Amino acid sequence: MKNFGGLILALLLLVVAPEAQAQKFGWVDSEFIMAKMPEYAKAQQELTLLSDTWQKEIETLQKDLDKLHRNYQNEEVVLTEAMKKKRQDEILLKEQELKAYRNKQFGYEGQLFKKRQELNKPVQDKVFEAVEKVAKKKTLAVVFDKSGDLTMLYTNPAHDYTEFVLEELGLGAEDRNQPGPKGAVKTVAPPKTPVDPNFESDSGTPEAAPATKPAAKPARPTKKK
Repeated sequence: MKNFGGLILALLLLVVAPEAQAQKFGWVDSEFIMAKMPEYAKAQQELTLLSDTWQKEIETLQKDLDKLHRNYQNEEVVLTEAMKKKRQDEILLKEQELKAYRNKQFGYEGQLFKKRQELNKPVQDKVFEAVEKVAKKKTLAVVFDKSGDLTMLYTNPAHDYTEFVLEELGLGAEDRNQPGPKGAVKTVAPPKTPVDPNFESDSGTPEAAPATKPAAKPARPTKKK
């Protein structure tokens, strides 16, 4: 989430030390983290419900406006100038009402924008606290947000602390960030060279038979005529 990048980057003020150049850094994907959180999914469902309700109201207003346009066009030829002016003013008023209502609900800093901030803030704060804890545990001086305004042209997976934050939130996968299983080290014995009992060395003891080419198959006897 774009406006969440500022929250993550604000972590710099909390963990950056004077010797920051010698400290470690990492990055997280806040959108991926929040998508895993049940409270975020619930917030999105509520936003979708509100958005659908307001959109239906806008569609109703639009239908009323379209009806006024059709009636005016169908009756224009029989209307006096005063009646035309009245109808035009009525249509203009409806257009202004529709525009104002659309901006109120979906415009910049409209009701949907404010409601999204209201519902998402507790989730963002929870993620921010988890990031701060991970940063302190891992002694990170800087934590970037891959989902934020900061453009990251390349991200090394070795510096990805997203899963650690999920673990801090109790949402980590069991097969991630876990040490490998420990056990006895097994060795494989090298294969033994086969011993030919019919071959003896100068000492009279059997030795490994030297590698020889496979014997040629005997020629098949020819039948006499």
